[in-house]
Order: sequence, then C-alpha cells, then structure tokens
Amino acid sequence: MQTIAETTKEGKRIIVKKPELLAPAGSLDKLKVAVHYGADAVYIGGREFGLRSNADNFSIDQMREGVQFASKYGAKVYVTTNIYAHNENMDGLEEYLRDLQDVGITGIIVADPLIIETCKRVAPKVEVHLSTQQSLSNWLAVKYWKEEGLHRVVLAREVSLEEMLEMKKNVDIEIETFVHGAMCISYSGRCVLSNHMTARDSNRGGCCQSCRWEYDLYETNEDGEKALFNPDDAAYTMSPKDLNLVQAIPKLIEAGIDSLKVEGRMKSIHYVATVTSVYRKVIDAYCADPENFVIDKSWLDELEKCANRDFAPQFFEGKPTFEEQMYGTHPKRTKYDFAGLVLDYDAETSMVTLQQRNHFKPGDEIEFFGPEIENFVQTVGTIWNEEGDEIDAARHPLEIVRFKVDRPVYPQNMMRKEVR
Repeated sequence: MQTIAETTKEGKRIIVKKPELLAPAGSLDKLKVAVHYGADAVYIGGREFGLRSNADNFSIDQMREGVQFASKYGAKVYVTTNIYAHNENMDGLEEYLRDLQDVGITGIIVADPLIIETCKRVAPKVEVHLSTQQSLSNWLAVKYWKEEGLHRVVLAREVSLEEMLEMKKNVDIEIETFVHGAMCISYSGRCVLSNHMTARDSNRGGCCQSCRWEYDLYETNEDGEKALFNPDDAAYTMSPKDLNLVQAIPKLIEAGIDSLKVEGRMKSIHYVATVTSVYRKVIDAYCADPENFVIDKSWLDELEKCANRDFAPQFFEGKPTFEEQMYGTHPKRTKYDFAGLVLDYDAETSMVTLQQRNHFKPGDEIEFFGPEIENFVQTVGTIWNEEGDEIDAARHPLEIVRFKVDRPVYPQNMMRKEVR
C-alpha cells in the first residue's frame, strides 16, 4: 500500500499521495480548457467505440494535438472505448487501438472484454482501465480484473466510501471514482430506455436521456379505471440530483483513491473550467495542510454558477433516500451565463479582447475568473467591435469585442454574467 501522508521535520502533516483530478473533454477546446484550469488528466472520446456519439468527438489528428498539448503541462489523456460491441462493431478495432498507441494516449476506458483483450494484444503500451459500465461494486470483482491485468478500475457510481475503503484494503490496483456530475437512473448506465423510445442504443453511444423526460403516471382503481397519479406535479420520476462530493474530498484522499473524476463530456467549456478549477483548489489546499483545512464557502458558491441540477452525495454515504431524487418541476439552476472567453489583454490600455459567448451590454455587471486571477466583478463600460466601432451591445455569437477592465486578465480566463 502506498503512503498517503508524511510528517515534516517541523511536525506538519502533509499529503504525499495526491489523487489525479480527471476532467471531461468533449472537444479539443474543452481539453485545453480542462488542462489550463488544473486537470491532471482528461478523458476524451474518439469517433468510434465510445458512448457519447453526440459529443464533438476527436479524430486521430485531434487526439495527437490534444496529447501534445496535455504533455506540455504534464497531463495525461485517456480515451473512452466503452461500447458493448456487437459483431458489426469489431471492424477496424485493431487499427484504431494501434492508432491510439501511436499518438501517445496513456490509457483507454473499456467495458467489453473483447476490446480489453484486443488492446492488450495489439497496443500493449496503452493502459487498460475498466469502465464504470461494468458496475464494479465489490472488492472480489476488483480483484478479478486486477488478475486480468488491468491497470485501473472505474467504480460504479453506486459504491459507498466504506466499500471503497474495503477495495483499497484488499486489492492493490488504481481506483477511479466519480466525484461530480450527472447520475444515471439505471445501474451505472445499464439502461435500454433510449433503445425502446428512440431506437438509439444507449450502450453503443446513442443515449438520449429519456429518463429525464416528463412522464404521466397512472394508477388503476378497483373498477379498472385509470386516474392520473398526483396530477398537480410534473412527473419527473426518474431524474436523480447531480453528484457533488467536493466536501468529501478529504475523505477520498485519506482513503487513497487514485483518481477523482468529473462527469460531463457534453457540458460547456464554462462548466469544465468552473468545476475543474474548484476541485483543483480543494485538492491542493487539503494536501498542503490537512490538519487546518476548511472548506471555503466561495468554492461551494462557485459550483452553483454553472449549469447543473440540485446536488446530493448520492450513494457515497450509503443507501440514498428520496432526497437524492428530483420530483415535480425542475428548478432552474443556471444562475450565470457564460458571456465571454478572454483572447488577449493590453496592459498599457487595460483593454481586454474577448470572444462573445452570450449577450452583454454596457452597464451589465460581469465577473471574470481564471486560474491566474482572483475572481473579480466589474461593470461593463464602452464596448468596441473588431473594427474599432463603438457598439451598444455584444449580441452576435462569437463576435470579437474589446472594453476596459479593472484588473489584468489572461488568455483562457472567462467572463460570466448573473442571470437576473
């Protein structure tokens, strides 16, 4: 077992086994943002053999560029190859896995034993990580996959901290667990609702999240008549709250969990930046001084600023209650709009150049954030377009605009606006 912490000569306890922060990257832009905002590793999808067919998935050339970028910052890239393969899915698999090895992918995340064995045979330099699709929830199953030669297992979302501790105690293998993001109503994604309702195979990349739709629930009385159950409520009967374990990070670090994973390859760069940044701060702060660590309320507030549902710890503390589920009307949780991405800053004129991502205008109160700066709020003054003309609002998608800022900002910093 690895040592989690050591004591310095001054008697201060520090964490020496810092877990990997693993962030989602649904596109090359999101990969760069995730790494810039503190991810130790990212997971991406290729254009084949993955479960997010609607994401802006990577070509082999884009993977190569992504690996080169991540490597400059010491970050790793993993590729989801986690479909349950049917006979027609096997064509091109060996060539694809060799390509992943050639571009420098660190590991693949796999559910199907066929793909596992094929990767070990044709791309032996690539680590094999067992996908959460295999629903690992006990240490004997973890031990089995360790004996099959896997480097890491991704646990089912339904595993508690107590069960994780038992796994780490009994099996010497890297363990990855989800700490933030959407939950599946089924057991770690083993669901065919999408297949039946839209003819899109959820386990081959086509899930349309039909569990999140509204359903009218009817009950039959003694006379055989059907009546709408609880007609006053919108019937979101299969919609779990989002997982949020930011306050449990110290427990996960002390448990020796190797990788802390954020869900969300389909989410925006604003979401990726915000969530990655918060978890980076929490992990670093606890590891530097665990004895005096306290959760900063600003970290919790920050997570509320990107699009999400209500939060819950889900299975982390044991069996969930009805409090982990959403019923009735979904409350609107998006409190801020992602308004702009910083491209450049002129220190002499205090002018920022940014790419517009949502409507804003002079007089709006906006907030800048990024890894190099402390968050700050200011009022937008005069706005100029790319041609140098004064404009009354930044209303055109992706237009390049300039205005004065109160403090220095840096490329890849972001600007958001509170929704009133």
